[in-house]
Amino acid sequence: MKSWKTTLAGIGAILGAIGIALSAQFDNDPATVPDWATVVGAVVIGAGLIAARDKNVTSEEQGAK
Repeated sequence: MKSWKTTLAGIGAILGAIGIALSAQFDNDPATVPDWATVVGAVVIGAGLIAARDKNVTSEEQGAK
């Protein structure tokens, strides 16, 4: 894993969004509901970060020709 910084940020974004949504879903308070649109947005951003390349990693180091 050459781009470990962006990968960890992406995983953190995904886990954080899912954790907050699950907390809102199962907190035994019917007034709180998860905002699924925000969760989906955060998961998409997290996936983008996982696919991204760190600033200090060259294309050749990442495997591009």
